[in-house]
Amino acid sequence: MDAVSQCRIRSGWVEAQRPEIIRPEEYCNLETEGFSAQGKAFFDWLKARGFSLKALMKYGFRFSRSEVREELLHEDIGQVQPRLLEQTLQADDSLKALLRGVDDMWEVCLLKFTLEMVQKSHEINIFDFRRRGLL
Repeated sequence: MDAVSQCRIRSGWVEAQRPEIIRPEEYCNLETEGFSAQGKAFFDWLKARGFSLKALMKYGFRFSRSEVREELLHEDIGQVQPRLLEQTLQADDSLKALLRGVDDMWEVCLLKFTLEMVQKSHEINIFDFRRRGLL
């Protein structure tokens, strides 16, 4: 946050569903569920700047997130972050992530992280589709 010795901790989940049907490009869309207009505008902003979403868009991914729990701590981020990192690592859950971002743009930070993870898994998904005879 833009305040000294204050941190906002948000927790919840986000899901980028894997494609079920590959559709022709002219019918492709990207859905977001549970995100504000600012979060949805992030994808429009990326697209307007030529960011390549073709592989993502071809599959019509749908992004959704849960309700978010918020907690405001009156501590410095330098104290809070190591504690949260330790809790995350001790949870031994490979699907958990700890993100640090700007408070006003927290949804954009979350979407950027999710988009990067989807892009990294793209090759694995293509391999999986080929293995199953879907491509």
